[in-house]
Amino acid sequence: MDSSATTRRLQHLSRHFKASNITTPPVRVTVTGAAGNIGYALVHMIGQGRLLGPNQQIILTLLELPMAKDQLEGTMMELRDCAFPILKEIRGTTQYDQGFMGCDIAILVGAKPRGPGMERKDLLAANARIFKEQGEALEKYASKNVKVLVVGNPANTNALITAQFAPSIPKSNFTALTRLDQNRAQSIIAQRVSANVEDVRNIIIWGNHSTTQFADVSQATVQQNGVSQTVRGLVADDTWLQKAFVEQVAKRGGAIIEKRKASSAASAASAVCDHIHDWLIGTDNGTFVSMGVITDGQLYGIKEQVCFSFPCICKDGNIKVVEGLKWDQFQQSMIDKTLKELLEEKEMAFSVVVTK
Repeated sequence: MDSSATTRRLQHLSRHFKASNITTPPVRVTVTGAAGNIGYALVHMIGQGRLLGPNQQIILTLLELPMAKDQLEGTMMELRDCAFPILKEIRGTTQYDQGFMGCDIAILVGAKPRGPGMERKDLLAANARIFKEQGEALEKYASKNVKVLVVGNPANTNALITAQFAPSIPKSNFTALTRLDQNRAQSIIAQRVSANVEDVRNIIIWGNHSTTQFADVSQATVQQNGVSQTVRGLVADDTWLQKAFVEQVAKRGGAIIEKRKASSAASAASAVCDHIHDWLIGTDNGTFVSMGVITDGQLYGIKEQVCFSFPCICKDGNIKVVEGLKWDQFQQSMIDKTLKELLEEKEMAFSVVVTK
């Protein structure tokens, strides 16, 4: 490997451990569903410094359901046995008031999974109630500048519901995880063109974290031998990029379940760390990342309020959607499809939690 490639690889690795310039006071981080598969992987990554860097102390609160109290206590025991220096305090609870009190970052992982024979509308309804309660708890107990990342599916609609029931917290502070989809897309492209994954930039995930999402390479580049090249030019197969690639990214979670007999855990936890890290520490120059954010009626002509994944840049803890990108007819059709699904989800979920 040449020296420039080695340097880029080290820079890519080091960004995960980039220290925050705020070392005091400790940041209060709450993880729901902390003893589940994703939560278990996530809390250990947080202890390693993946979230905010190795110099930022964290008060970490693990929030679980009462039925998972034993698993919660076992997870806390393991965290303590790791002796992570940045974890100033480790707390565990099954109560919202203790879980969200004063928290600065809330990572909402816990959600009701889809069971055998469960209709989509039933899943939406069950999770709508859960995230309504969590929004109300954040409103009552969390910092008014709390940064919220919803991971539990359907993540986009759950994020919208959570924000609806925490009205004093800015809507811009609520996000949904689509970074996992972006990371998957980068990995697939890197394999396709024989590049290092860190050299693939600016793949966009538009829309919903579901099988209607649109993985878009129209702005994506690959850095090879000191030269930036477009992904479209390197792949040289628009049919594959518009069909097989998009489907592979969208259905990756299902493919993992088929092989592992369990859903994605470590990759989801890693994506959570990437999302929060870039949000609060900042994105690299010339790079944008995919985040589900709540629309304000001005973004890309989307008039309805939904939580939609856009390309974003982050600085000083603020998210700015990259504007002005143009869509061709194919891109527009994909955007329309995923927006339609989000509007359907919103209608079904809000019919449960919003009284007339």
